[in-house]
Amino acid sequence: MQKKIPDTVEVKKRSGSTYLAYNVHINGAFHAAVRFSDLYNFNDQLKKNFGGRISTPFPPRKILSLTPVQIEERREQLEKYLQDVCQDVDIAYSEIFSSFLRNSQKEYCNALTETVSLDIFLMNGQKISLKVVSTDSTDDVLEAAMSEINLSDDLVHYFALFLIKREEDGGASIVRKLQDYESPYLSMQELQGTYRIAVRKSFWDSKIEDKILEDKIGMNLLYVQAVSDIEKGWVVGPKEAYSRLAELKQSGSKKEYLRLARMMKYYGFIQFKPCITNYPEDNTRVLVSCGERELNFRLQTSDHKVQEGSFKVTRMRCWRITSSTISDEDNKKTDENMELAFEYLLGKDNLHWITVYSDQAILISMCLQSIVDEILRLKQGKPIKSVKKKSTKKRNDRYERCNSISSTASNEGEENKSPNSNAESTENKTSSPSPSVTTKKKSQKPAAQNYLPVPQNQVPTSKNTKTNEVFEGIGDDDL
Repeated sequence: MQKKIPDTVEVKKRSGSTYLAYNVHINGAFHAAVRFSDLYNFNDQLKKNFGGRISTPFPPRKILSLTPVQIEERREQLEKYLQDVCQDVDIAYSEIFSSFLRNSQKEYCNALTETVSLDIFLMNGQKISLKVVSTDSTDDVLEAAMSEINLSDDLVHYFALFLIKREEDGGASIVRKLQDYESPYLSMQELQGTYRIAVRKSFWDSKIEDKILEDKIGMNLLYVQAVSDIEKGWVVGPKEAYSRLAELKQSGSKKEYLRLARMMKYYGFIQFKPCITNYPEDNTRVLVSCGERELNFRLQTSDHKVQEGSFKVTRMRCWRITSSTISDEDNKKTDENMELAFEYLLGKDNLHWITVYSDQAILISMCLQSIVDEILRLKQGKPIKSVKKKSTKKRNDRYERCNSISSTASNEGEENKSPNSNAESTENKTSSPSPSVTTKKKSQKPAAQNYLPVPQNQVPTSKNTKTNEVFEGIGDDDL
């Protein structure tokens, strides 16, 4: 979990008074502006529950008002504190941490705890209209949506909620997977543009599908995603396969459609937007996709040849995310460059740093971590997360905090209509939480196409470096 506090902001309360807050970004997205006193109390709570595991000092309270220099020093100290604390997985994914982040989001949004409407979409555009509590967590909303369509409880967490953005060219891109430390409804309120929340599968090993295919609702969720990914060109196969898929779709043979789709290349992969890499040489344009325990490169070399490379997750010793901002003459942020670098075992005793320059670098990193988590879970024989409230009743019986409603689903043609109206008219706090912002400028780097590759023998020291728990060496038999 990547946490940053890039700047501060003056927040105006309903009473008209203002207070200084620190803008907290999580995994590259603005989450909330949090006041110092709330962070201070949060630190006390962590110490009570985790004791000596909290070793990073927390900035002390001050009696007098802080000068701009002192505010900046405190900002840096708070950012370091959050980054260090999150190195402990038990703390970072504890309910204490999640509750604090959800409460911070609620306070920043001045949100009331009330029943609201929220639309969740399937990948074919079918809409699930829910009544939820405005501050409900992601897991609460996911479980409510899956209960509404009668998916078996033991299959719910094989799926997840993703934030999808409609691009100007008419296509759609995955922004990120929604996490349980946020409220999907409040997150949507902070976005400007054409966004929607969609259900996609949340696993990588295609063998897991064998279990889900036995459930009619689960199979349908896999089917509509497969159709969507194939129509977007994310899955590749011979012409004969496409023709056969069209026949199976026409006849409604969903299980046979999925079995054929699983045999095609890149099935179950997430494809990212075209970007730049330094491998095999600098300034190489590449199409990156992630799935089946690997990161796949399709690239065009300097002599205009298309090549493909597969980087197994188990051969990545570690990876890291770095970012830099470019400022204009008035010291205003104009652009941010993101990069993902991973140290890869090309051969015995041959580790090499490979870098991808992409504004989706954090999403790629989250996908890699998700693959690692799945490998570890399967190796240890641990079950998938279970639903919070066991029940076989309809969602409007199980979801006690909401009013009973009758939900309707639109036809597949809804895909061409505007998504949740809540996302269309709200100011984008992600990019500009407030006009009164004090920004900490980062070190500047040239544009991505001018970056140099990371030295092969460089040892990572960044707090954003993630050590791979499933890294495997290469023996003589592998060469």
